[in-house]
Amino acid sequence: MRLWSLHPKYLDARGLVALWREALLAQAVLRGQTRGYKHHPQLRRFEQSSAPRAAIAGYLRAVQAEATRRGYRFNARKIGRGGRIAPLPVSRGQLRYEWQHLTGKLQIRAPAWLAQLPAAAIAQPHPLFRVVAGGIASWEIAALR
Repeated sequence: MRLWSLHPKYLDARGLVALWREALLAQAVLRGQTRGYKHHPQLRRFEQSSAPRAAIAGYLRAVQAEATRRGYRFNARKIGRGGRIAPLPVSRGQLRYEWQHLTGKLQIRAPAWLAQLPAAAIAQPHPLFRVVAGGIASWEIAALR
């Protein structure tokens, strides 16, 4: 499961579809509708928010908005309810790590998509997040071991 902290505009079509599916899975986990993935490290930041279900709904709304902007039809009715939520923190180090991870993937599977992306020292975050100082997130580091 990869719930990107990066803005979904950076994802190629395959990556955007995968993100949609994985975020829907995360929503099901946070609703208690699955047996698996309950302890997945990528869910920690949502679980630690003041309103985990609203946070994942906000995350999904931004992914769906990007899909709509591109002319795709992601079913917004699959997104749970949830009002506005304060942005969640994401560190600069985490964004840098994810940017490197994404560009590595795109070099292999979608080099034409990568070529049209703007060169960025640090990419913009997903709209749910606000950038704070810091390194790679502890939940990411745990997954890298």
